[in-house]
Amino acid sequence: MPRTGNQGQGTTGQKKTQATSKQAASPRNVQQKAATHAILKQQPPSGLQAERQAKPSDHAPQIRERANQEIKSVKQQASKLNSLLRSSDYDQQIQQGKLQGWKSAVHRYVSLYNQAEANQHAAVLTDYVTDTEHCERLRCRLERLRERDLLRGALPAGSETKAELIRVNDSANEVSVLVRLHIKRRMEQSGRFYMEERSEFERLWLGLSGGAWDILRVEPIISERRPRFGTATDNWMTVDDHSELFGDLSSPSTPYLNYDLLQQFKHRPSGIRYRRDLVAAYADRWWNEGNPAYELFEVNCTHYVSQCIFAGNAPMNYTGKRETGWWYKGRNKGSEWWSYSWAVSNALTNYLTGSKTSGMRAEVVQSADELQLGDVITYDWNGDQRFQHSTIVTAFDSFGMPLVNANTVSSRHRYWDYRDSYAWTEQTKYRFFHIADLL
Repeated sequence: MPRTGNQGQGTTGQKKTQATSKQAASPRNVQQKAATHAILKQQPPSGLQAERQAKPSDHAPQIRERANQEIKSVKQQASKLNSLLRSSDYDQQIQQGKLQGWKSAVHRYVSLYNQAEANQHAAVLTDYVTDTEHCERLRCRLERLRERDLLRGALPAGSETKAELIRVNDSANEVSVLVRLHIKRRMEQSGRFYMEERSEFERLWLGLSGGAWDILRVEPIISERRPRFGTATDNWMTVDDHSELFGDLSSPSTPYLNYDLLQQFKHRPSGIRYRRDLVAAYADRWWNEGNPAYELFEVNCTHYVSQCIFAGNAPMNYTGKRETGWWYKGRNKGSEWWSYSWAVSNALTNYLTGSKTSGMRAEVVQSADELQLGDVITYDWNGDQRFQHSTIVTAFDSFGMPLVNANTVSSRHRYWDYRDSYAWTEQTKYRFFHIADLL
């Protein structure tokens, strides 16, 4: 099958049948390339702008003095936070005494997390965290990752982890922190390089003991395991989790485009070419944020994949019934106007598997190396024929294997098999869809 599309970032090589083995880089060299950052958004002081705009009065000097004090306080607070969360050299900050309290423990955790990702060994982090259950979970994930990359002849050439504090609940002796981790891994394969990225959420519990803060528990929020519709099995994200991560998303959205609503597309001719380049471009543009023209779902992976396919000229099949077709019209008076196949991985899998003679359709192929740019992979984590996750092919590694983009757990140019995910199990099954070239 002819292949079209990217060779990953900075790659130009052709597909090869065998991966050449390479000697692993030393942990020391990898650690030197690893960097850790963290980001925290700072809100402007409330009420300050109003005071500045107030008319002059007898109390103007007092108002100016109070405003100046408030500005000074905010700047001091921002300086402390930035010195903590912007630094890439944890040890130097500790020596200078700039990191204090539980924030120091969180920053240390992020630094060690980055080292573990770079080395593909968990010991550096598990020696710091007392949560034995999570340590075993992390160890298994990194072992899978290391084994997979060695088999495909890929070596990590550098890692960078940024952390953003989403929510903090603290008391005198206990703190819980919701953290968004953004991980970049630079991979070398057969002398060529590409960058893969993903964003994950974790909740950390810290306790104060003997004057020091310890990481007592770590809980990854594995939202890619949770289907938006269906049974409550594997429901790793609670309502509170959704509120923390996405806020209030109940506002109406505007349909990006719907052929059924436009007269000029009522009798759309068949044989429209599927623009795989446009699919990849759209996927890379919106992988880490929601297109405001669409509703943003709490589990957004299949909705995002449908948007990408649609951006490649795939026509909607509007039936007006949520159980049939493949269509999206937005939200009307609080009601959801889109088909299940547009937004739910299992429904999209069933829709693409079904036989159709026109419109958006696909062929089920047997292996990932048969896929092209703009094709689709769906994931059944438990092997029970219920598909819970969807990705879109956006690039290829040096040996022609797919790299994919996804949303909810935002991922860009991630290796297709997801063995680096906490959602993956030994029972995981895949379904590979090659979208038709003419729609």
